[in-house]
Amino acid sequence: MNANIDWATLPFAYTNTGANVRCTFSNNQWGEITVHADDIIPIHMAATCLHYGQECFEGLKAYRGKDNVIRTFRWKDNAVRINRSARRVAMQEIPEELFEKCLRTLIETNKDFVPPYGTGASLYIRPLLIGTGARLGVNRSEEYLFIMFASPVGPYFKNGFKPGKVVVERDSDRAAPLGTGTVKIGGNYAAALNTTLRVQQEGYSSAMYLDPKEKRYIDECGPANFFAIKGNTYITPASLSILESITNLSLMTLAEHIGLTVERRQIPLEELAECNEAAQCGTAAVLSPIYSITDPANNRVYTFGKPDEVGPVCMKLYTILTGIQSGDIDDEFGWVTKF
Repeated sequence: MNANIDWATLPFAYTNTGANVRCTFSNNQWGEITVHADDIIPIHMAATCLHYGQECFEGLKAYRGKDNVIRTFRWKDNAVRINRSARRVAMQEIPEELFEKCLRTLIETNKDFVPPYGTGASLYIRPLLIGTGARLGVNRSEEYLFIMFASPVGPYFKNGFKPGKVVVERDSDRAAPLGTGTVKIGGNYAAALNTTLRVQQEGYSSAMYLDPKEKRYIDECGPANFFAIKGNTYITPASLSILESITNLSLMTLAEHIGLTVERRQIPLEELAECNEAAQCGTAAVLSPIYSITDPANNRVYTFGKPDEVGPVCMKLYTILTGIQSGDIDDEFGWVTKF
Protein backbone atom coordinates (compact mmCIF):
# COMPACT_ATOMS: atom_id res chain seq x y z
CA MET A 1 0.00 0.00 0.00
CA ASN A 2 1.09 3.56 -0.70
CA ALA A 3 2.64 4.86 2.53
CA ASN A 4 2.54 8.50 1.38
CA ILE A 5 -1.24 8.80 1.62
CA ASP A 6 -3.11 9.81 4.77
CA TRP A 7 -5.94 7.33 4.23
CA ALA A 8 -8.12 8.57 7.09
CA THR A 9 -8.42 12.12 5.72
CA LEU A 10 -8.86 11.36 2.03
CA PRO A 11 -11.38 13.60 0.25
CA PHE A 12 -13.59 12.34 -2.57
CA ALA A 13 -11.22 13.68 -5.22
CA TYR A 14 -9.04 12.55 -8.11
CA THR A 15 -5.51 11.29 -7.49
CA ASN A 16 -3.33 10.07 -10.34
CA THR A 17 -2.28 6.54 -9.39
CA GLY A 18 0.14 6.26 -12.29
CA ALA A 19 -1.76 3.51 -14.12
CA ASN A 20 -4.93 3.62 -16.18
CA VAL A 21 -6.22 1.06 -18.69
CA ARG A 22 -7.35 1.77 -22.24
CA CYS A 23 -8.79 -0.06 -25.22
CA THR A 24 -9.83 1.37 -28.60
CA PHE A 25 -12.55 0.34 -31.01
CA SER A 26 -11.89 0.95 -34.71
CA ASN A 27 -12.37 -0.91 -37.97
CA ASN A 28 -15.30 -2.71 -36.33
CA GLN A 29 -13.24 -4.41 -33.64
CA TRP A 30 -11.80 -3.87 -30.19
CA GLY A 31 -8.01 -3.66 -29.95
CA GLU A 32 -5.58 -4.77 -27.27
CA ILE A 33 -5.71 -3.51 -23.69
CA THR A 34 -2.88 -1.11 -22.82
CA VAL A 35 -1.74 0.43 -19.54
CA HIS A 36 -0.80 4.12 -19.38
CA ALA A 37 0.85 6.27 -16.71
CA ASP A 38 -0.28 9.57 -18.24
CA ASP A 39 -3.75 10.81 -17.33
CA ILE A 40 -4.06 12.94 -20.48
CA ILE A 41 -5.71 11.49 -23.59
CA PRO A 42 -5.22 12.73 -27.17
CA ILE A 43 -8.55 13.55 -28.78
CA HIS A 44 -9.65 15.03 -32.10
CA MET A 45 -11.29 18.44 -31.79
CA ALA A 46 -14.26 17.17 -33.84
CA ALA A 47 -14.77 14.02 -31.74
CA THR A 48 -18.42 13.13 -31.25
CA CYS A 49 -18.02 13.04 -27.46
CA LEU A 50 -17.20 16.76 -27.50
CA HIS A 51 -19.96 17.90 -29.85
CA TYR A 52 -22.79 15.39 -29.76
CA GLY A 53 -22.57 13.95 -26.27
CA GLN A 54 -21.44 10.46 -27.20
CA GLU A 55 -20.06 9.46 -23.81
CA CYS A 56 -21.13 7.37 -20.87
CA PHE A 57 -19.50 6.17 -17.69
CA GLU A 58 -19.80 4.03 -14.59
CA GLY A 59 -18.64 4.03 -11.00
CA LEU A 60 -17.65 1.13 -8.78
CA LYS A 61 -15.28 0.52 -5.89
CA ALA A 62 -12.60 -1.88 -4.74
CA TYR A 63 -12.25 -2.60 -1.02
CA ARG A 64 -9.47 -4.14 1.05
CA GLY A 65 -10.71 -6.55 3.70
CA LYS A 66 -9.37 -7.42 7.13
CA ASP A 67 -7.83 -10.46 5.41
CA ASN A 68 -6.00 -8.08 2.99
CA VAL A 69 -8.02 -9.49 0.07
CA ILE A 70 -9.23 -6.92 -2.49
CA ARG A 71 -12.93 -7.17 -3.38
CA THR A 72 -15.26 -5.47 -5.85
CA PHE A 73 -19.03 -5.23 -5.57
CA ARG A 74 -21.44 -6.25 -8.36
CA TRP A 75 -19.12 -5.27 -11.21
CA LYS A 76 -21.18 -7.29 -13.70
CA ASP A 77 -24.11 -4.96 -13.06
CA ASN A 78 -21.86 -2.02 -13.96
CA ALA A 79 -20.87 -3.81 -17.17
CA VAL A 80 -24.54 -4.28 -18.06
CA ARG A 81 -25.44 -0.70 -17.19
CA ILE A 82 -22.67 0.94 -19.22
CA ASN A 83 -23.89 -0.97 -22.27
CA ARG A 84 -27.44 0.18 -21.60
CA SER A 85 -26.10 3.73 -21.58
CA ALA A 86 -24.05 3.10 -24.72
CA ARG A 87 -27.09 1.83 -26.62
CA ARG A 88 -29.12 4.89 -25.58
CA VAL A 89 -26.64 7.28 -27.21
CA ALA A 90 -25.80 5.03 -30.20
CA MET A 91 -22.34 3.96 -29.04
CA GLN A 92 -20.42 0.73 -29.43
CA GLU A 93 -21.09 -1.76 -26.62
CA ILE A 94 -18.29 -3.29 -24.53
CA PRO A 95 -18.06 -7.10 -24.29
CA GLU A 96 -18.32 -8.29 -20.68
CA GLU A 97 -15.06 -10.21 -20.96
CA LEU A 98 -13.28 -7.04 -22.10
CA PHE A 99 -14.78 -5.08 -19.22
CA GLU A 100 -13.61 -7.75 -16.76
CA LYS A 101 -10.11 -7.95 -18.23
CA CYS A 102 -9.74 -4.17 -18.01
CA LEU A 103 -10.99 -4.24 -14.42
CA ARG A 104 -8.59 -6.97 -13.35
CA THR A 105 -5.68 -5.24 -15.08
CA LEU A 106 -6.56 -1.92 -13.44
CA ILE A 107 -6.81 -3.36 -9.94
CA GLU A 108 -3.60 -5.34 -10.30
CA THR A 109 -1.65 -2.28 -11.45
CA ASN A 110 -3.19 -0.09 -8.73
CA LYS A 111 -3.29 -2.51 -5.79
CA ASP A 112 -1.00 -0.27 -3.73
CA PHE A 113 -3.70 2.41 -3.89
CA VAL A 114 -6.48 0.26 -2.44
CA PRO A 115 -6.83 1.81 1.05
CA PRO A 116 -6.18 -0.26 4.18
CA TYR A 117 -9.06 -1.98 5.94
CA GLY A 118 -10.78 0.12 8.57
CA THR A 119 -9.91 3.57 7.21
CA GLY A 120 -13.34 4.22 5.66
CA ALA A 121 -11.65 4.81 2.30
CA SER A 122 -11.87 2.77 -0.91
CA LEU A 123 -10.52 2.69 -4.44
CA TYR A 124 -13.04 4.37 -6.73
CA ILE A 125 -13.02 2.99 -10.28
CA ARG A 126 -14.34 4.96 -13.23
CA PRO A 127 -15.02 3.15 -16.54
CA LEU A 128 -15.48 5.72 -19.31
CA LEU A 129 -16.55 5.24 -22.93
CA ILE A 130 -16.24 8.11 -25.42
CA GLY A 131 -16.81 8.58 -29.13
CA THR A 132 -13.48 9.67 -30.61
CA GLY A 133 -14.23 9.72 -34.35
CA ALA A 134 -14.34 13.12 -36.04
CA ARG A 135 -17.81 14.12 -37.25
CA LEU A 136 -18.93 17.52 -38.42
CA GLY A 137 -22.54 16.57 -39.02
CA VAL A 138 -24.69 14.96 -36.36
CA ASN A 139 -23.86 11.26 -36.51
CA ARG A 140 -22.52 8.41 -34.41
CA SER A 141 -18.79 7.82 -34.21
CA GLU A 142 -17.15 4.81 -35.81
CA GLU A 143 -14.28 4.94 -33.30
CA TYR A 144 -14.39 4.70 -29.50
CA LEU A 145 -12.04 4.79 -26.55
CA PHE A 146 -12.79 2.78 -23.42
CA ILE A 147 -10.84 3.88 -20.36
CA MET A 148 -10.72 2.65 -16.78
CA PHE A 149 -8.98 4.75 -14.19
CA ALA A 150 -8.93 4.64 -10.42
CA SER A 151 -8.46 6.94 -7.46
CA PRO A 152 -8.39 6.31 -3.71
CA VAL A 153 -11.24 8.26 -2.12
CA GLY A 154 -12.84 9.12 1.17
CA PRO A 155 -16.57 9.86 1.78
CA TYR A 156 -18.53 11.51 -1.06
CA PHE A 157 -20.39 13.87 1.26
CA LYS A 158 -18.28 16.05 3.55
CA ASN A 159 -20.26 15.10 6.64
CA GLY A 160 -19.61 11.40 5.95
CA PHE A 161 -22.04 8.92 7.48
CA LYS A 162 -24.00 11.54 9.34
CA PRO A 163 -27.47 12.98 8.70
CA GLY A 164 -27.47 15.85 6.22
CA LYS A 165 -29.89 18.46 4.90
CA VAL A 166 -31.61 18.39 1.51
CA VAL A 167 -33.70 21.04 -0.24
CA VAL A 168 -36.48 20.55 -2.79
CA GLU A 169 -35.71 21.92 -6.26
CA ARG A 170 -38.68 23.14 -8.31
CA ASP A 171 -37.06 25.51 -10.82
CA SER A 172 -35.24 22.93 -12.94
CA ASP A 173 -35.29 19.27 -13.97
CA ARG A 174 -32.31 16.96 -13.85
CA ALA A 175 -33.71 14.89 -16.72
CA ALA A 176 -36.92 14.54 -18.73
CA PRO A 177 -39.25 11.53 -18.93
CA LEU A 178 -38.21 9.31 -21.86
CA GLY A 179 -34.97 11.31 -22.05
CA THR A 180 -31.59 10.11 -20.81
CA GLY A 181 -32.20 10.21 -17.07
CA THR A 182 -32.28 6.42 -16.83
CA VAL A 183 -28.74 6.06 -18.20
CA LYS A 184 -25.40 7.29 -16.89
CA ILE A 185 -24.21 10.03 -19.23
CA GLY A 186 -22.52 13.32 -18.46
CA GLY A 187 -25.33 15.50 -19.80
CA ASN A 188 -27.60 14.52 -16.92
CA TYR A 189 -25.06 15.77 -14.41
CA ALA A 190 -24.28 18.94 -16.35
CA ALA A 191 -27.98 19.80 -16.28
CA ALA A 192 -27.90 19.69 -12.47
CA LEU A 193 -24.60 21.49 -11.84
CA ASN A 194 -25.95 25.02 -11.35
CA THR A 195 -28.53 23.77 -8.87
CA THR A 196 -26.00 21.60 -7.05
CA LEU A 197 -23.56 24.47 -6.61
CA ARG A 198 -26.30 26.81 -5.43
CA VAL A 199 -27.79 24.49 -2.80
CA GLN A 200 -24.34 23.58 -1.48
CA GLN A 201 -23.62 27.27 -0.98
CA GLU A 202 -26.89 27.46 0.95
CA GLY A 203 -25.70 24.70 3.30
CA TYR A 204 -27.49 21.67 1.86
CA SER A 205 -25.83 18.40 0.82
CA SER A 206 -27.91 18.13 -2.34
CA ALA A 207 -31.15 19.03 -4.10
CA MET A 208 -34.21 16.82 -4.29
CA TYR A 209 -35.78 16.82 -7.75
CA LEU A 210 -39.48 16.23 -8.26
CA ASP A 211 -41.14 14.60 -11.24
CA PRO A 212 -40.83 16.80 -14.36
CA LYS A 213 -44.54 16.70 -15.19
CA GLU A 214 -46.51 17.53 -12.05
CA LYS A 215 -43.77 18.55 -9.61
CA ARG A 216 -45.53 16.42 -7.04
CA TYR A 217 -43.64 13.14 -6.77
CA ILE A 218 -40.09 12.58 -5.51
CA ASP A 219 -37.63 11.76 -8.29
CA GLU A 220 -33.99 11.75 -7.22
CA CYS A 221 -31.52 13.52 -4.94
CA GLY A 222 -29.11 15.07 -7.43
CA PRO A 223 -26.36 12.46 -7.93
CA ALA A 224 -28.05 9.76 -5.83
CA ASN A 225 -31.23 7.69 -5.51
CA PHE A 226 -33.63 8.37 -2.65
CA PHE A 227 -35.35 6.03 -0.23
CA ALA A 228 -37.32 6.37 2.98
CA ILE A 229 -38.39 4.10 5.80
CA LYS A 230 -42.11 4.28 6.56
CA GLY A 231 -42.93 2.01 9.46
CA ASN A 232 -41.84 -1.44 8.33
CA THR A 233 -41.61 -0.46 4.66
CA TYR A 234 -38.70 0.62 2.47
CA ILE A 235 -40.07 3.00 -0.18
CA THR A 236 -38.16 4.32 -3.18
CA PRO A 237 -39.36 6.25 -6.25
CA ALA A 238 -40.46 4.66 -9.50
CA SER A 239 -39.80 7.07 -12.34
CA LEU A 240 -39.02 7.26 -16.05
CA SER A 241 -36.29 9.83 -15.48
CA ILE A 242 -33.95 8.45 -12.81
CA LEU A 243 -30.94 6.15 -12.95
CA GLU A 244 -31.35 2.68 -11.49
CA SER A 245 -28.79 2.65 -8.70
CA ILE A 246 -26.96 -0.64 -8.11
CA THR A 247 -26.59 0.41 -4.48
CA ASN A 248 -30.33 1.04 -4.17
CA LEU A 249 -31.10 -2.34 -5.75
CA SER A 250 -28.79 -3.94 -3.19
CA LEU A 251 -30.39 -2.06 -0.30
CA MET A 252 -33.85 -3.18 -1.45
CA THR A 253 -32.67 -6.79 -1.36
CA LEU A 254 -31.16 -6.30 2.08
CA ALA A 255 -34.32 -4.55 3.32
CA GLU A 256 -36.40 -7.60 2.38
CA HIS A 257 -33.72 -9.82 3.93
CA ILE A 258 -34.16 -8.14 7.33
CA GLY A 259 -37.95 -8.34 7.16
CA LEU A 260 -39.03 -5.06 5.59
CA THR A 261 -41.59 -4.69 2.82
CA VAL A 262 -40.17 -2.97 -0.26
CA GLU A 263 -42.28 -0.64 -2.39
CA ARG A 264 -41.00 0.94 -5.58
CA ARG A 265 -43.63 3.47 -6.53
CA GLN A 266 -44.51 7.12 -6.89
CA ILE A 267 -43.96 8.94 -3.61
CA PRO A 268 -45.85 12.24 -3.14
CA LEU A 269 -43.67 14.82 -1.43
CA GLU A 270 -46.16 15.27 1.40
CA GLU A 271 -45.87 11.56 2.27
CA LEU A 272 -42.50 12.39 3.82
CA ALA A 273 -44.45 13.55 6.89
CA GLU A 274 -45.30 9.87 7.52
CA CYS A 275 -41.71 8.58 7.18
CA ASN A 276 -39.37 7.71 10.02
CA GLU A 277 -36.05 7.79 8.13
CA ALA A 278 -34.75 8.99 4.76
CA ALA A 279 -31.49 8.70 2.86
CA GLN A 280 -29.60 9.15 -0.40
CA CYS A 281 -27.73 6.20 -1.85
CA GLY A 282 -25.31 5.40 -4.66
CA THR A 283 -21.86 3.96 -5.35
CA ALA A 284 -20.05 7.16 -4.41
CA ALA A 285 -22.19 8.07 -1.41
CA VAL A 286 -23.03 4.47 -0.37
CA LEU A 287 -25.78 5.50 2.06
CA SER A 288 -26.07 9.06 3.28
CA PRO A 289 -28.82 9.62 5.90
CA ILE A 290 -31.03 12.69 5.64
CA TYR A 291 -32.09 14.65 8.71
CA SER A 292 -34.21 17.29 6.99
CA ILE A 293 -35.83 18.02 3.63
CA THR A 294 -36.80 21.66 3.14
CA ASP A 295 -39.55 22.66 0.70
CA PRO A 296 -39.16 26.44 0.25
CA ALA A 297 -42.23 26.72 -1.99
CA ASN A 298 -44.52 25.58 0.82
CA ASN A 299 -42.38 26.85 3.70
CA ARG A 300 -42.20 23.35 5.13
CA VAL A 301 -39.42 21.25 6.59
CA TYR A 302 -39.70 17.48 6.94
CA THR A 303 -37.41 16.01 9.61
CA PHE A 304 -36.37 12.45 10.37
CA GLY A 305 -35.08 11.43 13.79
CA LYS A 306 -32.39 13.52 15.43
CA PRO A 307 -29.89 15.81 13.65
CA ASP A 308 -26.87 13.99 15.04
CA GLU A 309 -28.10 10.38 14.97
CA VAL A 310 -28.45 7.86 12.15
CA GLY A 311 -31.79 6.05 12.19
CA PRO A 312 -31.76 2.36 13.23
CA VAL A 313 -32.84 0.95 9.85
CA CYS A 314 -30.37 3.07 7.86
CA MET A 315 -27.63 2.07 10.28
CA LYS A 316 -28.49 -1.62 9.95
CA LEU A 317 -28.63 -1.51 6.14
CA TYR A 318 -25.38 0.44 5.94
CA THR A 319 -23.62 -1.95 8.31
CA ILE A 320 -24.70 -5.02 6.36
CA LEU A 321 -23.90 -3.54 2.94
CA THR A 322 -20.45 -2.26 3.87
CA GLY A 323 -19.77 -5.46 5.78
CA ILE A 324 -20.42 -7.51 2.65
CA GLN A 325 -18.28 -5.17 0.56
CA SER A 326 -15.33 -5.43 2.94
CA GLY A 327 -15.68 -9.16 3.57
CA ASP A 328 -16.71 -8.80 7.23
CA ILE A 329 -20.13 -10.32 6.48
CA ASP A 330 -20.64 -13.41 4.35
CA ASP A 331 -21.85 -12.61 0.84
CA GLU A 332 -24.84 -14.89 0.42
CA PHE A 333 -26.08 -12.96 -2.61
CA GLY A 334 -23.09 -13.53 -4.90
CA TRP A 335 -22.31 -9.82 -5.15
CA VAL A 336 -18.61 -9.81 -4.30
CA THR A 337 -15.67 -10.74 -6.56
CA LYS A 338 -12.23 -11.28 -5.03
CA PHE A 339 -9.12 -9.99 -6.80
